[in-house]
This record gives sequence, C-alpha cells and structure tokens, in this order.
Amino acid sequence: MRRLSRSLKIAYTFIRYRLDTFFEELHLPWYLRVLLYLMVWRYFIKAEQPRGVRLRLALESLGPVFIKFGQMLSTRRDLLPDDIANELKRLQDNVPPFPGDQAQTIIEKALGKSVTQLFAKFDVEPLASASVAQVHSAVLNDGSEVVVKVIRPGISRTIEKDVALLYTLAHLIQRAWHEGRRLRPVEVVSEYEQTLLDELDLRKEAANGSQLRRNFEGSQLLYVPEIYWDLTRQHVLVMERIQGIPVAEIDQLIAQGTDLKLLAERGVEIFFSQVFRDSFFHADMHPGNIFVSRDNPSNPKYIAIDFGIIGSLTAEDQGYLARNFLAFFTRDYRQVAQLHIDSGWVPANTNVTAFETAIRSVCEPIFNKPLKDISFGQVLLGLFQTARRFNMEVQPQLVLLQKTLLNIEGLGRQLYPDLDLWQTGKPFLERWMKDRVGPKAAYQTIKQQAPDWLDKMPQMPQLVFDTLSQLKTQQHAAQLFYEAEQEKREVESQKRRRRYLLAAVLGVSALWFGHEPSHMWLEEVGLIGWVLAGAAAFLLVQ
Repeated sequence: MRRLSRSLKIAYTFIRYRLDTFFEELHLPWYLRVLLYLMVWRYFIKAEQPRGVRLRLALESLGPVFIKFGQMLSTRRDLLPDDIANELKRLQDNVPPFPGDQAQTIIEKALGKSVTQLFAKFDVEPLASASVAQVHSAVLNDGSEVVVKVIRPGISRTIEKDVALLYTLAHLIQRAWHEGRRLRPVEVVSEYEQTLLDELDLRKEAANGSQLRRNFEGSQLLYVPEIYWDLTRQHVLVMERIQGIPVAEIDQLIAQGTDLKLLAERGVEIFFSQVFRDSFFHADMHPGNIFVSRDNPSNPKYIAIDFGIIGSLTAEDQGYLARNFLAFFTRDYRQVAQLHIDSGWVPANTNVTAFETAIRSVCEPIFNKPLKDISFGQVLLGLFQTARRFNMEVQPQLVLLQKTLLNIEGLGRQLYPDLDLWQTGKPFLERWMKDRVGPKAAYQTIKQQAPDWLDKMPQMPQLVFDTLSQLKTQQHAAQLFYEAEQEKREVESQKRRRRYLLAAVLGVSALWFGHEPSHMWLEEVGLIGWVLAGAAAFLLVQ
C-alpha cells in the first residue's frame, strides 16, 4: 500500500509540474512520441512556469532522495542548460524548513535537558534547511559559537517508502530491460539505501567528521570543524560554527581577492588526497557543503561540512583507478582496456583489441581539445555508451567516487573555467604510484607488519614443527591410499582375467555342442551349448 501511494504521488507530481515537456526535445521513436501526445493532461494543465522551476519544485515535493539527485545535477553545467542548473542550485540550502519548536523538542528529548540549560543562546529560526536535517545556530555556556543539526521528524518513514519504490523500479529494470542486469540496479539501490540510512544517524556523521579532521590536521588545503561529542546523539549533532564564503558565491570570492586558480587546483588536490592517500573521501561535496575561509584570500583554504556520506576504496580499486587515470591521459588505450579486464569490471573473455579500439574511438575526439577543456562528465557518458557492447557492469563501490569526481569537476569549472584537471592531478598520482610500488612502500609494509611478526616469533618453532608433522602425516596417508588403490586395481585385474578364461572355455564348449547336431539325442546337447554361449556372453559384459 505504501509503495502504491508513493507511486501515485510520483505520477501526480509528474503530471502537476508537466515534466513530460522535458521529453519533447528528445529524439524519441515515433511510437513513444505518439504516446507522449496521447497523454490527456497535456491539454488541461498548462506548463506556465519555466522548466527549471518546475523541475526544482517537483524534486522538492518528492523528498530527500530526489532532492539529493537534483543537488548532484546542479553541479553539472556541462551536461545541463544554464536555466536548469541555476534553478537546481537552489536545492542546496533552500529546502523548506520544519518548525523550530519541533527541533527544540527533538534536542531536549535527545540530550535530556532543556535548551536553556544546554545553551547560553539558541536560535529557534533555522540557519539552513536541507533534505534530511536542518541547522540552528547556538552559543555554548562557555561562549563557543556552534551549530546544532537536527534530523527532520518522520524522515525515516519517507526514505523507507522512497527506497522501497526504488527497489521496485530496480527489479523491473533488471527483468524487463536487456541492459538491466549489466547495470546492476538492485545493488546500486542497496548501496544508496545504506548511504541514506547512515545519514539518519548523526553519530556516524560525527565520527566521519572527526576522522576527516584528523586526516587534514594542520593542512593548508582543508579545514574540518570540531565535533562536540558530549552534545551529539543519533538525531542531534553539535559542531563548531565556521565563518566562510559559500563556494558558489563567486562574486564574493572575487570581491575579497581570492586566488580562484589556486582554489580550484586545491579542490582537485583534496579529491586525490582523500581517495588515494586516505581512502576516505567526502562523497557529498556539492556547493552547499563547501565554504572558503575568509582568513587569507591569496592562500585560500576550503571548509567542509556535512559528513553524512563518506566513501572508501579497497587497495586493489585504488591501484586500478590510479593506473587507469595515468593510462587514460597518456592515451594508452590498450592499458585502459586491460585494466578493466584485470579488475573484473568487464568479463575476462573480452576481446582486448576490440575493447581498446572502442575506447580509442570515444577518447580521441576528446583529446583533440586542450586538456583544460576535457570534461570527465562527457568522457563517462561516452564510455557508458561504449560499455554496452562489452557487458561492462556498473560497480556499486565506485558509484560514490564517480559522483564525487563529477561534483569536484563541476565545482572547479565554476571557480576557474580554465582548470586543467590533468595537470593538477597527474603529479599527485605519479607520486602516489611511486610510493605504492617503490622501496618506500616496501619499507612501510615491513614497518607496519614488524610488530605482528615479532609477536608471532616465539610461536614459529612450534608452528614449523606442527606443519612438518602434518606434512609427514599427509604423505603417509597418501602412500597408504596409493597402495590401497594399487591393490584394488590388481584384484580387479585378476577377476577380469578369470572371467575371460571361463568365458573362453564356455564359448568353445558352446560351439562344440551346438554345431549342427545329426542325431536326435544331440539336440538336447545342442541346446545346452547355446545356454553355455549365453553364459559366456554374460560373463564378458560383467
């Protein structure tokens, strides 16, 4: 029933905001175009507002899952028209708030004290409102300025219904569309569900923030606010209030003399540091979550908030990705194809030469442009189309990484349109690969494992003795098994020889007694011969 009601709401939203107009500009098959014009509501409901406004309102009405999708799209100005991108940008921090008195009740219930006891000052009016939670400003009793993040009441039920619907759609796609299984939509929804559930527990976000703060302690690239653990619970998080300029406010950044080129390059460096150095990356880096410090415009530093979505990669995925990046930008398409096969992203029986040729056909037109003009968004779209021929599967563990890369690129292009993503990232990747496979990496591995080796050293003699004893026992058992098998085969051989001898005797007897009897009394003997012949045949087939 919940899924049905949610499906009806989505259909109603689609009709109310006339989202069918977005399909009019697509090159649809004739039968889909006919179906589009047969939609009755088109003739009764007018699309009066601009398309960007209608899309934003539709996403807002559908709730957090769809709002986050719009947030991601808002950074992709190379994929969206300006009117839609500008309107979706408003989803970052203009989601309608819930009443402040409800937030106050949630805080008091979670922390077990009244707001007046917890804070010297608490602003009932929200400072900002997002899809899953909203933020209020406050002052602690010691004078520290903080922000208080509160989970929206009833949001877990809304997310549950949305995710249930997404699962239904994912199963339909997987069963009804021949490309569905390759895209692994059910696994992708499962990953997204876990991400959303993590966002509903602010203790996890606080832990993520603490880890990220440690990773960039003393860094000139990124500042992460302090978490106040004593005032943090599942539905409430208290964090240091930061003072900065929203990264999307380009005019303000220019007015204070910010070095936008350096700022854009540092955004790329932060991405590579988080992914390859730490394997712990902020996976929700849309403009609403990123600020720029006011302290030193000529040496700008980012400030990050909202750590609900964090991604990580295995060491194997890190290596494959780094080598893919390096091979891609050196146009070593053979290496790109082979890495996709080695990593299991495409089937092992893929024709490497054909795959290499397909990748080259997508990438070469892009590289005819200056490197600074290359869009990862366009590259990913091209590779996605090419992948259909080679059964490339969507990798759920890389979905967050792809989303983060798109956000970073979109952010960098806004700050500094001439950003050369490759020139910024290549030195970092080369250093990382050198550290990973060189003497320094070997030394670090030995250094990390040495305590464990020393701890197990006293046990080594006993472990060696036990291993040799087990090996000796296994060898003895194998010898006994071999001898038993030999004896069994010898017995079977003797049985077969006896059977063949007896069959030969009986066969000869049968021929003798059964050969054209000339006397009456020999007819019975002839019958005996045929019986003996049958017995011989029976023995031969045993």
